[in-house]
Amino acid sequence: MNHPLMDNNITPDDNRKVIEFLQKNPILTNNKKVLEFEKKWSKWLGVKYSVFVNSGSAANLLSISYLKMIHSKGEIIVPSLTWVSDVTSILYNGFTPVFVDINLENLGANIDNIKKCINKKTIAIFLTHALGFNALNNDLLKLVSKKKIMLIEDVCESHGAKFKKKKLGTFGKISNFSFYYAHHMSTVEGGMVCTNDLKIYDTIKVMRSHGMIRESVILSVRNRYFKKFSKLNKDFVFAYPGYNFRSTEINAVYGINQIKKLTINNNKRIKNFDHFLKKINKLKYWSNFDTQGSCNYAFVIIFQKDFRNIKFRDKFEKILNKNKIEFRRGTAGGGNQTKQPYLEYFKGKYKKLSNLSNTDIIHDFGYYIGNHPSLKRDKIDRICNILNSI
Repeated sequence: MNHPLMDNNITPDDNRKVIEFLQKNPILTNNKKVLEFEKKWSKWLGVKYSVFVNSGSAANLLSISYLKMIHSKGEIIVPSLTWVSDVTSILYNGFTPVFVDINLENLGANIDNIKKCINKKTIAIFLTHALGFNALNNDLLKLVSKKKIMLIEDVCESHGAKFKKKKLGTFGKISNFSFYYAHHMSTVEGGMVCTNDLKIYDTIKVMRSHGMIRESVILSVRNRYFKKFSKLNKDFVFAYPGYNFRSTEINAVYGINQIKKLTINNNKRIKNFDHFLKKINKLKYWSNFDTQGSCNYAFVIIFQKDFRNIKFRDKFEKILNKNKIEFRRGTAGGGNQTKQPYLEYFKGKYKKLSNLSNTDIIHDFGYYIGNHPSLKRDKIDRICNILNSI
């Protein structure tokens, strides 16, 4: 057995497209192919605007940096099972992350926990759709609408997953995606910020490129800055505190080719995951996932209560290593973010609910292994036989 987390996510056909592009001796920095990819991604997802950046983490930082433009301080609710850059983007912008527990059924933030944490300081909920599961529900959408709290969706691990037949990443005011090598589709490295709001799109597009106002697509905005700062060179008016998070034409060419097969590959992943859940031993491994609308790029493994002990865990990991089945304990982001050492640099600058019990279960006894579009049914059976034999 040899089962890596990801297999052939960059194909020979993808590389051929890049070679064909390079043979034309094109401009390689952010240019026409980036714009083409942004438009194709927006159409695939179902949003008006997308901004291609160099990573999902850059997408996260840009999104929260936009919030900094309209709020000087405040609290942002975030699940304790998430990726590190969701949290650091909040902290680096001077906001307070408030950690809540998750549900085992979908690895998403618990709505009752969210309700407990909302107060006058709450400016946003940064919701993570972990490992292809949908974390949205009607109560949450009603809550953000009623309280006028911004919803930001982290969809980095859930391309194509849906809520009520509508793709995740179309519900929040802003949504973020990652095109890292191991995800549903890849540009090698890359990410996307998506929105239906022209002002947000324009601001983030400018911030992506150092904050230079010449990047603005709104003529009135550009002219206002040019008039107010007429003594400055129009090419170098830095309107907002920005970054260089631009990607390249090469990454965009990968994205343009990969998006063609994304839906087909996603359907294969969905069927694989359904088969995996049918075959694993439900006495040993949790299987009561809410798979409605899910699109998992990995097989999620959580020990049942009677098997949540270090002895079984050590045996489990030893046998997976022996069979060369690559795994990650703690699933998304390594488990409970409040246990990570980086938070020692931000003492007193974050909050958490006292009980994060479900996140702790994932932290200690939750895993994921690879779910590839090329994965054959008989190999899934072999993997499940190994898991069930432990």
